[in-house]
Amino acid sequence: MENRSIAQGISLATPFTFLGGVVIGWVNALGALVIFFVQAVLLIFKPKQLPLIIQQVFFIGAKSANIVMLVGLFTGMVIGLQMYYVTVKFGAEGVLGSAVALSLIRELGPVLTAIMIVARAGSSMTAELGILRISEQIDALDTMLIDPMRYLISPRFAASIISFPLLTAFFDLIGIIGGYFTGVILLGVNPGIFFNRILSDVALIDITGGFVKSLVFALIVCTICCYQGYFTHRRLEGRGAKGVSLSTTSAVVQSCVLILISDYVVTSFLL
Repeated sequence: MENRSIAQGISLATPFTFLGGVVIGWVNALGALVIFFVQAVLLIFKPKQLPLIIQQVFFIGAKSANIVMLVGLFTGMVIGLQMYYVTVKFGAEGVLGSAVALSLIRELGPVLTAIMIVARAGSSMTAELGILRISEQIDALDTMLIDPMRYLISPRFAASIISFPLLTAFFDLIGIIGGYFTGVILLGVNPGIFFNRILSDVALIDITGGFVKSLVFALIVCTICCYQGYFTHRRLEGRGAKGVSLSTTSAVVQSCVLILISDYVVTSFLL
């Protein structure tokens, strides 16, 4: 009788044990991520970091500029086309310029720029760090008394903080040009009205909000991508090349999801 009651107690506790294990696992992962982020940010201010930061700015920023501007151009053209047919229905095609500019500056510019950087540079960062980890090159840095966090991670954080706002500005500018091409050149909207509405309706707070979002996205993307690559060897699902591929996939998916979630949170504070 006593054994039966013990067995029943264990069976009842099993779901709570599983749930508790999941929660503890999430808390541990979040704590490790926060510690990783704080260490990386603090090490940015160590001496002799500038050459490494410039190298990463070239990789994350300059090499991503072409794809960001291309996406920005066609995004602006599509918004101009869609907004024109919406505003014409209400006889308000004069607001096309401000509609295109505000859509890009406040929302689409920071979000799509961050996603493009994740696709091009973020995945590459994760894969590179993962290969360095599984080939024991990070352990070799430790052996030579070189801090891997200072040498590999901190320059990427600094470069992301610099590159994301700059690329967002490029995206916004090229997107507005794309909207001008569609609205003014193809559809015949008055160019004076187009630019006058942009100047009158776009405020400094709109531009500031877009740059705040880009900085938040920069920290999220760099933290997730570097963390996944740096700790590839701890993955339970696979080791070696499989672990690198899983880490890269997880980094891209998690970064994109967190970009959209944080976009909603930041927008709710800025409005």
